[in-house]
Amino acid sequence: MNDLVAAAHPYLAQYGYKALFVVLFTESFGLPLPGETFLIAATLLALKGELSIAAVAGWAIPAVILGDNVGYLIGRWGGHRWAVRHGNRIGITPVRLEAAQKFFDRFGPATVIVARFFPVLRQLNGIFAGSMRMPWGKFVAYNALGGILWVGAWTSGVYFLGDRIKMGLMQVHVAGWWLAGPLIAATVWLIYRNLK
Repeated sequence: MNDLVAAAHPYLAQYGYKALFVVLFTESFGLPLPGETFLIAATLLALKGELSIAAVAGWAIPAVILGDNVGYLIGRWGGHRWAVRHGNRIGITPVRLEAAQKFFDRFGPATVIVARFFPVLRQLNGIFAGSMRMPWGKFVAYNALGGILWVGAWTSGVYFLGDRIKMGLMQVHVAGWWLAGPLIAATVWLIYRNLK
């Protein structure tokens, strides 16, 4: 984890909050960038007095909310259409797409909030919600709640626990990757079960 934070440090030291905003924003609409790492690094810099913790949260929250909304628009404008047109090539049949739609109609709000806390799911969250045609107002509300909770958890946890959390950070970060797989598998299983 220290290596990951060290890799983010030069960008944060040179560009400050703008670097944090750009990485979190672009990660949130689907690009595989280390947003969580940048948020942790920025919080550690705030702990050392090089950044303000209020400003870190103040830049991070709008970045993740706006980025997810861009992802939502990408999914809304092209995701569903792409899945209908080309989905068969990768196993997304009309029946599976309908099952995914039913799943998202039922569990969409919880999915939008929980996905924020897991790698890969965090990047695809908005695109998937848009593709499943979740009403935009509903997406905005749950996405904002998920973004605030995620930024709040990382910034307050790292800032207030400081050095005591450094070992735990690595475990939580790695656990997120390990939990993302079973969570995706469980989602696929629930969709498959609804096909019957």
